[in-house]
Amino acid sequence: MTQKTNDPLDLFDLRSLLDEQERQVQDAVARMVDEKVIPIIAKAFAEQRFPRELVGELASMGLLGSSLEGYGCAGMNAVSSGLICQELERGDSALRSFVSVQSSLCMYPIHAFGSEAQKSRYLPPMARGETIGCFGLTEAHGGSDPANMKTHAKRRGGDWVINGSKMWITNAPVADLCVAWALTDEGVRGFLIDRDTRGFTTSEIHDKFSLRASATGALFFDDVVVPDENRLPGALGLKGPLSCLTQARYGISWGVIGAGQACLAQLLDYTKTRVLFGRPLAANQLIQVRLAEMARKITTAQLLALQLGRLKDRGEMTPVQVSLAKWNNTRAALDIARDCRDMLGGAGISAEFAPIRHMLNLESVVTYEGTESIHQLSVGRELTGLSAF
Repeated sequence: MTQKTNDPLDLFDLRSLLDEQERQVQDAVARMVDEKVIPIIAKAFAEQRFPRELVGELASMGLLGSSLEGYGCAGMNAVSSGLICQELERGDSALRSFVSVQSSLCMYPIHAFGSEAQKSRYLPPMARGETIGCFGLTEAHGGSDPANMKTHAKRRGGDWVINGSKMWITNAPVADLCVAWALTDEGVRGFLIDRDTRGFTTSEIHDKFSLRASATGALFFDDVVVPDENRLPGALGLKGPLSCLTQARYGISWGVIGAGQACLAQLLDYTKTRVLFGRPLAANQLIQVRLAEMARKITTAQLLALQLGRLKDRGEMTPVQVSLAKWNNTRAALDIARDCRDMLGGAGISAEFAPIRHMLNLESVVTYEGTESIHQLSVGRELTGLSAF
């Protein structure tokens, strides 16, 4: 009997648990990443440039709003949307971040909380990549405490007047539409603000050492007048924006696996061909132990993500499950990237190798969409029934 050879990036053969459509989605996105993303992404990262030329490719493959039904969206299941994130982040976290924001933080709330007129107006061009969105929740003083929101909206006749600012907003410099959250006398409300609305401006954050291929900026609202028809009617309170974050965190839980896989794949090649003291690095016990640790972390992350996706497809996923997966998987990917960078020796700081780029990106991913500590406390609250926030 011939022993089966395991895929070093999928030791538990999770691919065999995917259905044919899920495998086709993964393969198609993997090919696109190999052919279109990897050849240009290191340069885009070095130049601190968002590769906007890829947006059309993403849209043509149905990757924008992929899990939404109707309005030109692909209507894929949750596992397929997770696999999309995994393959995109294998290229770079910035690309997965763009798709996460467009799909989970902008298209999702319009689909879930918007009026029929809003859905028909915005979702089709967003699915086609013609309209790019950003999500305005985080404020400079708030961070993990969105309830401490200062941006406010006041009714004035049939309009709303919005004042305030948002910080660390992915897509802000390139967005055509902002899904902005503001405090009203009724509670937190969501508003759809077009780029050319008077008083609405954005700025770009430069000199980042992380997510350099992502367009990140700030939003400013100076007496921005928004008609009531641009208010998301189905969202009142923080439950609205937090539900959007749950969707995005789900995608991150898958995405970071791709970053870890990219790092491990490169290290496996490097350690087999790098010869020191008369033998390849891969023949050393310490190297094998570290590589095995990476495989263990990736496998655990894959199992968590797949079960999370199956729960989501059954409508049974809970926010605390997403917190556990985002916390575990992002920490695993960051640890892998750091260790790979170290094992490359002096070459580890070169852009020729991917681990330092993934490592720098993951330093942001472990913080955004809920810091590691916030997710730990969310799990702690679930276990004890007591809030330590």
